[in-house]
Amino acid sequence: MSIVRRANTFDPFSLDVWDPFHSFPFDTFLSLAESRPSFISETSAFANTRIDWKETPEAHIFKADLPGVKKEEVKVEVEEGRVLQISGERSKEKEEKNDKWHRVERSSGKFLRRFRLPENAKVEQVKASMENGVLTVTVPKEEEKKPEVKAIEISG
Repeated sequence: MSIVRRANTFDPFSLDVWDPFHSFPFDTFLSLAESRPSFISETSAFANTRIDWKETPEAHIFKADLPGVKKEEVKVEVEEGRVLQISGERSKEKEEKNDKWHRVERSSGKFLRRFRLPENAKVEQVKASMENGVLTVTVPKEEEKKPEVKAIEISG
């Protein structure tokens, strides 16, 4: 099987990467990146933390792909106002003096994602587990209270 590179920028299957900041007339992003070299990797790690949020009849379930991150490096918190916060840091690989890097695509640095939980979330019963690089956070839901129907006797 061969890979064919497409030159069409609007082709969703193109292997070329479109950089929206290439030749950007303002140098704010560039100057920030130059003054803080870790800015780009921190931003990349933050943006690349993918999380799925699924709602079942019993709970809200969050799944985060965190390959190469140990559970000790991850923090799951519920802040006031029912805000679930998942944060941590992906460690950078040690560089040896004689190493010659050809490509660095795996992000390292801090990551942080926040989600406002709905009214029916039982924030005091949140559970988290990590297996094979996937963090699963389960937030149980309160049972929906069905409106009580009271029969009224008709007189007369």
